[in-house]
Amino acid sequence: MKCMHRRQFIKSSLLAGGVAAMNPFPHELYASEKKKNANDVIKLGDTGIEVSRLAMGTGTHGVNRASNQTRKLGVKGLGELLHSAYDQGIFFWDSADQYGTHPHLKEALKYVPREKVVILTKTHATTEEEMKADLDRFRQEIGTDYLDIVLLHFMTKDNWPELKTGAMNILSQAREDGIVRAHGVSCHTLGALKAAAATDWVQVDLARINPYGSRMDAEVPVVVDVLKDMKKKGKSIIGMKLFGAGELTDKLDECLQYSLGQDFVDCFTIGQEDRGQMEDLLTRIPAASTRG
Repeated sequence: MKCMHRRQFIKSSLLAGGVAAMNPFPHELYASEKKKNANDVIKLGDTGIEVSRLAMGTGTHGVNRASNQTRKLGVKGLGELLHSAYDQGIFFWDSADQYGTHPHLKEALKYVPREKVVILTKTHATTEEEMKADLDRFRQEIGTDYLDIVLLHFMTKDNWPELKTGAMNILSQAREDGIVRAHGVSCHTLGALKAAAATDWVQVDLARINPYGSRMDAEVPVVVDVLKDMKKKGKSIIGMKLFGAGELTDKLDECLQYSLGQDFVDCFTIGQEDRGQMEDLLTRIPAASTRG
């Protein structure tokens, strides 16, 4: 017991000072006694939704309805990659209108039962009319009657709940009607993140998290405090930018272990561009989780 208290004290101290200053990375502080796998089934807060710990990210450098995945793999290739991931127990698919990957999910659904996968997508809609149109179009593009998780994409303003009231109202109604199972936001500033923590409407938050503060909303301990507050309020947190949008590819194991070691991170999404990257993560995640 004393050892655990000491370990937690040191871990908290490192967070306060920033893990980035540590060399080498303190693996033993984030080591789990039990291996954590990419295909572990995780419950998302109070949503009733269960996902795989790893989500198949489809939006690497995603902009103007295109991404590395769409450019390199095309509809059939990305559909096959998603199918391959499903066969490995990865049944959480992360998409967005901005990435242009809805048709690629539709391709994958030719081989995978719709009810066996969890589909997350994101919208830039602001008004009620825009949100209604997006929900209709998204479902048509993906070939599904319902969407599991819809997030307001790329929130940067502190007052986004006021600005996005129309879209939020439609998503709330869509959840009551069974068109959407859960809703939330992806945040890209500290102000937006704090607003998400304070807003009851948010069920799911997509948050940037890694041990080095790369491409994050603020310094690591500041973001951690906000995310812990979210978790206490029953919100679900999906980690993103675990590798700092490619800036931390020389620290993959450290970044994975750090996120796996945080109780407030339910699961995470990582952009994968081929089967080799996916299979590497399937091996790397459990190894990182117990590294001491």
